[in-house]
Amino acid sequence: MRVNFTVNGRKHEADDVWEGESLLYVLRERMGLPGSKNACEQGECGSCTVRLDGVPVCSCLVAAGQVEGREVVTVEGLADYAGHRTAEHPGGGCVSGASGTCGTTVDQAKRWQAKPSDGQAGEGGELSPIQQAFIDAGAVQCGFCTPGLLVMADEMLEKNPSPSDQDIREALSGNLCRCTGYEKILDAVRLAAARQEETV
Repeated sequence: MRVNFTVNGRKHEADDVWEGESLLYVLRERMGLPGSKNACEQGECGSCTVRLDGVPVCSCLVAAGQVEGREVVTVEGLADYAGHRTAEHPGGGCVSGASGTCGTTVDQAKRWQAKPSDGQAGEGGELSPIQQAFIDAGAVQCGFCTPGLLVMADEMLEKNPSPSDQDIREALSGNLCRCTGYEKILDAVRLAAARQEETV
């Protein structure tokens, strides 16, 4: 089958997708976006986390056919996505509306378009605030879990700009890291939240 969807603000078409093919496989093997990591392939480790219509999902558990006409943001598009959010929600965070929801709506995600960069994988460009915080706090070790952690932390900070330690732990509870005791990762999210508050 043919699947048409948007990845990091650009329209893409994947041909000859078989019924059981995962979104993770399509992103890595067909599109050359290796950021989402292939680890457990059971939705247990969080290394392959992407945002699908704004919602974090394990891309290993999403059939490629399910993304027809939808929006996907990978770690490679996080900086552009964060820039979009800042433009849509000046001051760093979004304010809960009458519906009680917060974050980027599906309509906003559909209108979002990343700016073209030199490389498809986003190399050489500016980093998102959470990506910079992970570097500054020394939260990156082997790097295998980092893409999923970045996507989850970015989504959590979008909904909750001033998270408690418990909020951070809960948001990242589905992402496993075998290198650390998680303290540097928590430091990075705290740092990103503090920087976000300073810009308000």
